[in-house]
Amino acid sequence: MLEQTICIRPISAKEAAERSSALADVLIDCVAGGATVSFLAPLTRDKAEAFWRRIAQSLARGERALIVAEDRANGAMIGTAQIVLEQPENQPHRADVQKVLVHRRARRRGIGSALLNAVEDAGRAAGKTLLMLDTTSGSDAERLYARSGWTRMGVVPGHALLTDGRPSDTTFFYKHLV
Repeated sequence: MLEQTICIRPISAKEAAERSSALADVLIDCVAGGATVSFLAPLTRDKAEAFWRRIAQSLARGERALIVAEDRANGAMIGTAQIVLEQPENQPHRADVQKVLVHRRARRRGIGSALLNAVEDAGRAAGKTLLMLDTTSGSDAERLYARSGWTRMGVVPGHALLTDGRPSDTTFFYKHLV
């Protein structure tokens, strides 16, 4: 169960740009902890902040939504999740979930589940009926998605690299929204 001290909310493109440093802190911590979220370690602050500025631009174009988890006590950013709404013409019913991140100091408190619920709600609000995502096989994230009612589609061997550059299997999931 999510603690009362945690706030899960969508943020605007403007706020994402303004808070790119705080967002970068979460991303850098997750990559340093081994999260395979498109980056190799060590992830530099410049690269992480540039990533979040690009995400802010995508938010401004309406291509995605960004949900954040914050500590109400101090306003610290402790998690993020994205839903990519912009899809090809023949796939208007679906969206991709990306970068479900929880800072290591805030894990095991229900934040990942709350972020997933929020992106699912954002998908429903946008008229999406199918969500897709992928994650490192055998990871805590894979277990989170399975516990959260996502359906495992399969594994692609050597699909991505771990943060240290070694090949890693990737598990793909989907969820029908009702």
